[in-house]
Amino acid sequence: MSVADRVPVEEGNVEEGHVEVHRCEDSLRVVLTNPRRKNALTWHMYDRLLDVCDQVAADETLRVVVLRGAGDAFAAGTDIRQFVDFLGAADGVAYERRIARVLSRLLDLRVPLVGVVTGPAVGAGLALAAVCDILVATPEASFGVPIARTLGNCIPAAVVARLQRRLGAARTMAMLLTARPLAASDAAAAGFVTAVVPGPELDDAVGDLVRRITAGAPLTLAALKEIDRRLAAPDVADEDLLERCYGSADFREGVSAFLEHRRPHWEGR
Repeated sequence: MSVADRVPVEEGNVEEGHVEVHRCEDSLRVVLTNPRRKNALTWHMYDRLLDVCDQVAADETLRVVVLRGAGDAFAAGTDIRQFVDFLGAADGVAYERRIARVLSRLLDLRVPLVGVVTGPAVGAGLALAAVCDILVATPEASFGVPIARTLGNCIPAAVVARLQRRLGAARTMAMLLTARPLAASDAAAAGFVTAVVPGPELDDAVGDLVRRITAGAPLTLAALKEIDRRLAAPDVADEDLLERCYGSADFREGVSAFLEHRRPHWEGR
């Protein structure tokens, strides 16, 4: 059995999340939906995102994909209840590799991926936002990875590299080390967010963006995305670091504290 196969699948107590997919002319609208938990992602939702990638690959008439969250959030990371079943470091590494497959498939889409952020894009939610080619946000949007304060786990090198490339190395490390979120205005100043648009104007702004993209030459857009991928691809060893964090007592304490709504007590072991 591979490491990836060791990730728990569809535990019965974490099933309300889903991904809505709507075809609108030559665009695909994808909505992360787990409103009770600010669209935190379940295993099922990750699998559905892979299905979406298959759907896009099989449909040459599609010109753009729009990814957003339901309601007033983009995605508040992965649903932490799923981490309770982790038995040790190998499960943490398997989880990160599973998410990496989803992020890689989204990056490999031949058509532009537009992200629409109306609230928190946190942890894995930020990683999803970072693989979008263009991000539009409302003033209420925020971006962050608070794991140093909340869970005591780690994020893989490829995600750090992507964030550094999109946000800048200094801003990324400050965000990660202090566990402080970035406001939409700061993310826009860094170039991470393309435009900050008031809520009442958001749908019109996204619609205009989609029309501009779909008017472009498909082969040109695909070539530009491939060039961006080739310029970006990092190859950095990180499993030893992921294992150290996910196998730690601190990670187990972080998950318990998060679910019990209390401050974690870190021991550094």
